[in-house]
Parts: sequence; structure tokens; C-alpha cells
Amino acid sequence: MTFKVVAQLPAFAQTGPVEQRYAWELEALGPIGAEIVEVAAATAEEFLAVAADADALITSWGFPITAEIIAGLERCVVIGVGSVGTDMVDVDAATRAGIVVTNTPDIFIEEVADHAMALILACARHVVEQHQMVVEGRWAEGRPALSRFPRLFGTTLGLVSYGNVARATARRAKGFGFHLMAYDPYVSELAMTTDGIEPMTSLGEMLERCDYVSIHAPLNPETYHLIGEAELARMKPSAVIVNTGRGGIIDEEALAKAIVDGRLAGAGLDVLEQEPPAADHPLFGLPNVILSPHVASATSRMRPETRRRVGREVSLVLRGRWPRSTVNPTVLPRTELTRWQPYPMDRGPNR
Repeated sequence: MTFKVVAQLPAFAQTGPVEQRYAWELEALGPIGAEIVEVAAATAEEFLAVAADADALITSWGFPITAEIIAGLERCVVIGVGSVGTDMVDVDAATRAGIVVTNTPDIFIEEVADHAMALILACARHVVEQHQMVVEGRWAEGRPALSRFPRLFGTTLGLVSYGNVARATARRAKGFGFHLMAYDPYVSELAMTTDGIEPMTSLGEMLERCDYVSIHAPLNPETYHLIGEAELARMKPSAVIVNTGRGGIIDEEALAKAIVDGRLAGAGLDVLEQEPPAADHPLFGLPNVILSPHVASATSRMRPETRRRVGREVSLVLRGRWPRSTVNPTVLPRTELTRWQPYPMDRGPNR
């Protein structure tokens, strides 16, 4: 049997045959007879002209997999997403259609946590501003500028969401002496307190107490503009907010206004609501804002391991097995897929 897998993963400006450009995905897909067909489309009609008869889709960015597209898929059983976030796929529509959606939630946890801490530290120590002072011959201004700010030790860091990346960020933050708290209505207080994290049941109350806030939530209808004008107004004027989750979680217009008006000390953002942003973005040019171009997960390991994982997940479903990482697990009992069981060599001597 030959499976048709339609890929939205870009070929990363490589040339050559599909088999070469998608070699990482095909490590798992090739042995089961899957063929990858790459598609670029500007409309749902153009996309479905290629993908309607696909057995599987692979995506991480590009043309969104909307409810309209999902309704036009004739035999698709799995959509493999090459990232933690799955906001480029209408997961609810996929669930209604009985299509499994997978992601890669544990490939680059440590890298994103590193980047979150880098932004926190860069904001706290005003690294960009200090660099400019040296370059512009303002050497003597550096020490007086930093002397206005407290040390990190003993300050409070609040985590919005307490998933894998937030946990990894918390492990790093403990080394700097932060008091840690977290808001996540889907994680038990016991899980947080066991990790030495103060659980918060109110986002607003946590924002009021924090010196630094780090956002790690996924983007969905519940979290869209979760941090807006009202939430920013509850934060300390000396507070800093960092976002390595998704750009749409913060109302960027409200954030820019709060910083310009002096109601918030600064921000460090790896993600923006529109990527790449417009040239007149309101956060551009603010000296107390540090931006990076959605690169928190980027290392030499990220791309090959993410794409291999997508291939393995899609391969499992096409072979009739549950994948390891299912975004919509309620769909699994409605499928004919069987639970994945480790091979004997994976069980270990005491299992």
C-alpha cells in the first residue's frame, strides 16, 4: 500500500528531489510506503486540489488548515504538526472529522526555556541599552543606570501556564533566587507545590505580585489576548513581561501603550501576533523592549529532530497505532487505531 502524505513543511530553500529534501520525515515514512507531495497554496481550493485525497498532512506554518480544508479531506487520518503550538490547525474541526492531530511537545523544551531566561536576564540587566552605551561612547552612564534597579535574587517570577517549557524555565529561575509562582487552571496545585512553585488561582492576583512574568501558554480562543489592557494595568510599573509562547496571547497595542506611559518597565518577546511584523509596529523603537524573530527553539538539533518526530508520529497512525503525542486525544477511541506498545527491547529489565 502507498500512502500519500501532503507536506506543508517548507523545503528550507533546498533544491533537489522531494526524497532528498524530506529525508528526515521519510526515515519513518519511507519504510511504510509513504510518498510525500509538497504543496504551496494561497486558497483552500488550491490546497485541496492537491490534498483532498491525502492520507496524512504535515505542517508547521504556512497555509492554515481550516475547517473548510478539513471538510474537503476525503481520507485523511492524521495531521502532523512540527511544533508545540497547533494554532495553524482547526483542531476542533479535525476532532469532529475523526482526524488525529499530533505535535512535537518535547523536542525543544530546554531550548525555549533557555531563551525565556535569556530574555528575562537581558531585560533585567538592560543588556541592549548597556551595549549601546559602550558603542556610543557613554561608558560612564552604565553603572548609574543599573544602580536604579534591584537585584534579581528575591524577586518574583510568575509563569502563565505550567507546562513542560514553564517547568524547565522554573528550574533555571531557581538558580537565580527567584520566588516562583504559576497560574494554570489545568494543572493541580499539588503538581506546582511539589516543584516548589506557589500556585495561583487568579491570573490578576499573580500579575499584581510579580516582578517578572513569563508566558508559556498555547494560543487558542481561551488565551487570545489573555494579557490585555486590564491585565497590564494590574502589573507593577517596575514589572517586565516575557513571551515565548504565542504572540496573540498579548494585546500588543495595549502593551506598547503601557510601556510608553510608564505603567510597565519593559518586555522581551520572541513571538508577535503578526510574523513578520509590519514596519510600523508599535513596539519598535522602544528602548526597554527586546525582540527576537520567533527563534526560541532554534538550535542545530531542532530542525532534524522535529521533522523526524513528525515523520514517526504520522507513520504510527498510518500503521494503525496511536501516536505518542496526540493534541486531541478524545478522537482516539473513535478510530480503529490500537494503543502503541513498546517493543520488548524498550521495556527494560525491571518492567
